[in-house]
This record gives sequence, structure tokens and C-alpha cells, in this order.
Amino acid sequence: TVPAATPADVKRAIELAKEGKEIAASMPVHQRIAILQRAADYIQQHGELYATTIAREGSKTIREARKEVQRCIETIRISAEEARRINGETIPFDQMPGSEHRVGYYYRFPIGIIAAITPFNDPLNLVAHKVGPAIAAGNAIIVKPATLTPLSALLLGEAFHAAGLPPKVLSVLTGYASEIGDLLVTDPAIRMVTFTGGVEAGRQVARKAGLKKLGMELGSNSPVIVLKDADLDDAVENTVSGAFWAAGQNCLGVQRIYVEQAVYDEFAEKFVARTKAYVVGDKLSEATDMGPLITEAEAMRVEQWVNEAVAKGANLLCGGRRQGAFYDPTVLTNVPETCRLYKEEIFGPVVCLYPVANLEEATARANDVQYGLQAGIFTRDLPKAFEAVYRLDVGGVMVNDSSDYRIDGMPFGGVKDSGLGREGVRFAIQEMTEPKVVCFRLAK
Repeated sequence: TVPAATPADVKRAIELAKEGKEIAASMPVHQRIAILQRAADYIQQHGELYATTIAREGSKTIREARKEVQRCIETIRISAEEARRINGETIPFDQMPGSEHRVGYYYRFPIGIIAAITPFNDPLNLVAHKVGPAIAAGNAIIVKPATLTPLSALLLGEAFHAAGLPPKVLSVLTGYASEIGDLLVTDPAIRMVTFTGGVEAGRQVARKAGLKKLGMELGSNSPVIVLKDADLDDAVENTVSGAFWAAGQNCLGVQRIYVEQAVYDEFAEKFVARTKAYVVGDKLSEATDMGPLITEAEAMRVEQWVNEAVAKGANLLCGGRRQGAFYDPTVLTNVPETCRLYKEEIFGPVVCLYPVANLEEATARANDVQYGLQAGIFTRDLPKAFEAVYRLDVGGVMVNDSSDYRIDGMPFGGVKDSGLGREGVRFAIQEMTEPKVVCFRLAK
């Protein structure tokens, strides 16, 4: 059990953050760096506790959870490194006639108080992606973690407390979004809302937030293209992992695979065989590849979407079976365009295979949804890879990797309904700071 924060708790957290933002902004850069490094060290020293907590409260297997812990450590260490690189530039004011005898520059300053609303699927590292850059940039931050996975965020707060971060700089509020979300999002003292979650919730945040910065990552329906010259075994291994990591509850998860007709049957056969070999079971077992979905209700929703597709003519190649919160890795073909599974994000362990005539058809169909986070393409043909890079309407194209590939230092975000702005530490710091121009007019 964790506290269910009340509106009074939110108001108190905001009042504390008003003091915290002044403390954070006045911290010298070397102090921010030291705190971030000590927090990363603390998590590393207690890594198994963090991994076990992620696995027990969420959907990840223990092996997946350990990888998330390592990524969290990396995210915080990158934040420490980037804290020393929040730079400005000199400005040649005499580029404009009449502006001679002026010199100046701009620098970046912290925006103040940030509200971070985080999801259940990466309950530690996605929080770190908001907290690390916020502290590096000299802001105060209030975190509202997912109701289903609050413990990992509290443990992250514990790491920063142990690292010596002044308490008013970071607050973690556990509770129900329906009771505290609006107050947190709408308060004028909050100068930025950074949100990771679903599209509809994102739209509500955007409508209610008012005049403040917004950073949003709202999911996807990620496509991967496999051309006939690809290494099929490599493509299968990477796309199976990309589809079923964290039981498919992954904003970058592979949901649609477009395979060139000449190799479609071979790819489908290998993909299904590898999927059937996936071990589903106890999250804490070292042998398990995939655990349950986050709740039985989510598993039932996935089951409903698959059943709808099958009823409308889709072919079920494997999976399609639910036991409680477990849903078997599932592969479908011939999914009609009228199904939710075709257009929307399933956020579960389900993949749709489609044969295509060529790259042009593949990219056109890949773009035929309202999402655009990341995509993948497998090919040995460099010109075709570049053609896909320019044609695909997404925030990132992974060549000879699935859509699921990401490192924590790269710009991360999408287009269309996939969100606004970019995360990735350096790019998040840009979002969490503002430029201030300084100009001196010199005496003649």
C-alpha cells in the first residue's frame, strides 16, 4: 500500500516546490553533477532490490527488470554529464544596420517547476528520464507515477534523498489521477507538464494545462519493414523480441510487420516458430521470456481486440489464448482495416503480418495510421534504407533493428498522435530550460 495523495497534498507539494525551484536554480553545476552521480551509484549498489521491485509490481520479467535498472543508471549518469553542457552562444548584433557597438549572448535558465506524469510499463527509467534532466537543468519537479506501479518511483526518490538532493526539489505523489491530476496539471505555478501515456489522456492534459510547456510521448502502432534481401533470421529474432518485450506493453513495440512478397512465407514460418518458443510464466524465474499483462482487465481487452479481428476475417497463426492476466504471444495475418487492431495501439503481445509488393507499398501502409513514433527496416540495400528513412513519417527509423531499439542519449519522440517534443537527456534539458538574451550597448 502507498499513500493516496489528496488535493491538499498536491497544494503542499507545489508550495514546497516553489521554494525548491529557487534552491535548485541556485545549486552550482558541480553540485547537481555530484548529486546525480551519487543517485546513480545508490541505484547500482541496490540494483537487485530495484529490479525485483519492478518485476513484482509491474509486468516485466526479472531479466527485463535488470535491464531497466541499468538503463536508469545510464540515464542519470548522462544527466550528470549533460549538466555541464547547458551552453549558450554569442550573438553578432551588428548583423543589423544600426546595431553596431553591441555585443551579447544568450544563456539557458531553468523554467521552474515541472510536473511529471509517468506510466506503468517502464516504472523506473521513464521516471528517471524526467527527473534526471530536470535536476541537471536546475528545476524542481513533482512526479505523479502510475497508480499500478508507484514503488519504483518512490525508490528513485529514495536514491536522490540518499544522494543529498534538497527535499523540496523533488516530490513523489502517489494517488489517483482522477483525484489529483487536474490540480497538478492546471496550477499556474507549474511551468511544464511532461507526460507519458495514452493519446486520449494526453489530449485532456493539453486541453487543461493552459499556458505552459508540454512534453508528451503518447505511444504508437509501430511498423517494421522486411525487404527480400534482408537477413531473415536476424529480422525474426529482433522483431520477436521487439514485439513481446514487457508483454508487448511498450510504446516502441513492434505491432505491424510488412514483408516483401518474395520472402513473406519463409519469414512468417520462422516468425511463428520463434514466437511459439517464447517462454511465458513466472516473472521472477530466470527462464521466463514474458510475464503477464499489468492487469487481467488489460489481458481481456487484448483478447477482445484479437477476437474482433478474427471475427472480421483475420487469420490466427499462433497464440490468441488468455489465462487470467496472461495472454500468449499472438501472430495474425489479413487483419482488416476496419479493426481497432489495424489502426490503434494494442499495447499487448500481438503482431500483424502483411505481405507487400515493394518498399513503396510498405512505406505507404506503414504511414497509414495516426501514430509516428519509430519504425524499423531490415535490408542490405543502402539506397532503399535511405529511401525508407525519408519516406517514413516517424520520429526515428532503425535500420536493421526493430522499432523497439533506443538508447537513452538519443532524441526520442514522435509525430502525429505520438506526441510533442523530445525526450533523451540532452533534448529533454532543452525542453526544460529557456534562453535568455543579454545585450550590451558599448559607449562610443
